[in-house]
Amino acid sequence: MAISSPCGRERGELLARGYWNSQSAICVRLLSWDEDQPIDEAFWRERLRRAIAARQPLNRIAAQGTPAAYRLVNAENDGLPGLVVDRYGAWLVVQALTLGIEVRKQMLAGLLEELLQPAGIYERSDVDVRSKEVGPQHWATSGGSPPPETIEIDENGRRFLVDVRAGHKTGFYLDQRENREIIGDWFRWDEQAAEREVLNAFSYTGGFAVYALGGLARRVVNVDTSAEAPQAGTAQHRSQRLRARRRRFRGGDVFSVLRYWREQGRQFDMIILDPPKFAHSARQVESGGARLQGHQPAGLPASAAGRGAGDVLVLRCDQQRPVPEDRLRGGGRRARGDAQIVRWLSQASDHPVALTFPEEHT
Repeated sequence: MAISSPCGRERGELLARGYWNSQSAICVRLLSWDEDQPIDEAFWRERLRRAIAARQPLNRIAAQGTPAAYRLVNAENDGLPGLVVDRYGAWLVVQALTLGIEVRKQMLAGLLEELLQPAGIYERSDVDVRSKEVGPQHWATSGGSPPPETIEIDENGRRFLVDVRAGHKTGFYLDQRENREIIGDWFRWDEQAAEREVLNAFSYTGGFAVYALGGLARRVVNVDTSAEAPQAGTAQHRSQRLRARRRRFRGGDVFSVLRYWREQGRQFDMIILDPPKFAHSARQVESGGARLQGHQPAGLPASAAGRGAGDVLVLRCDQQRPVPEDRLRGGGRRARGDAQIVRWLSQASDHPVALTFPEEHT
């Protein structure tokens, strides 16, 4: 549909083209600012082609036969609102999150087959936001063969086993790829790495731990609320041939565990804190109803641990508000030490942020 403005230079001036859903909180999803642009199959093919081409460095790795894993289409940020496409080796995992994508997903699957020739395309439209606009969650094989129970992927030279059918996100936290590598580099350059003990909170299957241990950290303790995480994480670490004495998985509420350890005087040399999204809207942040008010995780670990010149790495996926510096300062005060921001981290480069959608930046 064409979208016109009643408050432009003249009433009814064309602004953009997009698709409309009166049942959605976001009624219009913009597709093109070109008033002459037809929204046809050629349009969708070109948008997909452009998004794929923007990942050339990663595409080249995949073309060499490496089972690479990365995001090929990042929804609005690639001009394809409502569509997510992730590559896991020879398979694609897609999410149709808006009605406009839902009614076109068979066409889009055909275009993805044409452009990429994957072994199969698996739809995992199981994100809560979909229910607000499209309807029930949905899983299906859209083309080719279904993915196996686990897919082995290569990330920065490390191999991981991924469950794209039931794992978190579309199977793996692809947006943290570059941050995991930073952790590995951190320990490789640390002359005292062999003495370091690390807490990996909200660990899931322990991806950060793999890099820390690969960088020769002495020990990593992984904590996650998910009942499946310890078992899946142990299998993941065994596949990396990481010795059991250097890793530990503990199931339980992360904040309860942190509080208990703080009371016991338990300390670590580094804490990696990568919590789930607590605030899903600005209203939740303002009301304080979201757990720890959306950004409280920044302060808790610094008061719970940090042996000597300990490091606290805070990674968050709440787009509603960045980690306020006063929270970081408060955590430093409670730890009775000085605090520095060494580096601001963000999502990996295959998760671009459109200038018209800055909320996507985390």
